[in-house]
Amino acid sequence: MQISYNKLWKLLIDKNMNKTELRDQVHMSSSTMAKLSKNQEVTLDVLMRICETLDCKIEDVIEFV
Repeated sequence: MQISYNKLWKLLIDKNMNKTELRDQVHMSSSTMAKLSKNQEVTLDVLMRICETLDCKIEDVIEFV
């Protein structure tokens, strides 16, 4: 099973936000953003902050494929 953040990227488009804006608002490092871009694991803390920032549920940003 693999992690996919495709839902996150679609959500950013819907909210008219780019990756840099998300990174700045969530206060995450560029290396964490790179992990997201490569569908690699990130901490639950980062995912929670993304959800708070985008006002969404975790299943709106991540899925297992």
